[in-house]
Amino acid sequence: MTHLYRQAWPLVRAAADAVRGGNRIENGAQFAFDGQKLEPAASGKQPILAFDHGWRSLLPASDERQVCLDMYLPLIAARTDSPLVLGQLGQSLDGFIATANGQSHFVTGPTSILHLHCLRALSDCVIVGAGTVAADDPRLTTRLVDGPNPVRVVLDPQLRLPITHQVFSDGQAPTLRVRARGVPLPAQLESANVEDIEVDTLAGKLDLRALLAELGSRGMRTILVEGGGVTVSAFLAARLIDRMHIVVAPFVIGEGRPGLRIPSADQLRDCVRPPPRVYALGGDVLFDCDMRSHSPIENAPSIIRKVL
Repeated sequence: MTHLYRQAWPLVRAAADAVRGGNRIENGAQFAFDGQKLEPAASGKQPILAFDHGWRSLLPASDERQVCLDMYLPLIAARTDSPLVLGQLGQSLDGFIATANGQSHFVTGPTSILHLHCLRALSDCVIVGAGTVAADDPRLTTRLVDGPNPVRVVLDPQLRLPITHQVFSDGQAPTLRVRARGVPLPAQLESANVEDIEVDTLAGKLDLRALLAELGSRGMRTILVEGGGVTVSAFLAARLIDRMHIVVAPFVIGEGRPGLRIPSADQLRDCVRPPPRVYALGGDVLFDCDMRSHSPIENAPSIIRKVL
């Protein structure tokens, strides 16, 4: 765990905790930080964050914590505004997230794994597809950072996963298993650790908009779509991703399981081209892309900022 993380993360966590559960904060409010929690800025206390339809740092650019706030604060703002769907993938230079036989532990380095756990801690829920659970048996917890575990949402339309996977059996966090409406639930797949929900289908696939509406009705405002490539690509193709974090590791797999795959445009000018912010995560490079922005790509910051 790096020095910068130790310095910045408590402040990020405090900002997230201040609005967790839908707590409302007045626009224009300013807050000081006592090392554990935010408190209204009063006489003699230096304001460190301001709220104006989302969090804004008041730290000087020279403060080393600023780069972490720059990356993480936009992911907290959604809690008191419209929901935010964040897609995340880690891939090789040649665009693969795993080898041909499915090995993916770990494509990205330890700093990027720490960053992923930070994203989980800032999210109300984390979504993965059945393929990711089958291949990796992930826990989807925040065990590497200080923060609450998100609700784990497993998309298993035809209920092909056994109940022995960790997300269904470890009881570390609430788990929602999503199946296609009308698919019967066998008795051997029932578990006290799992809540099952049904979602309508479109063209044989889960209706992702209906899924997001269901999650929203449960108070989930920041939604992390963690993997795998098929699941993240489906959300992106449906234009449901608000922000995309793609971490590129400096090595070549050669052939394997691809990352993003969406229907192609006929002309390059019609391709999705979100303006990126670029950060160094150890030896990896993170592209933080605002998928809702219409700013010209030329206006995107060009500097690479080291975070962790």
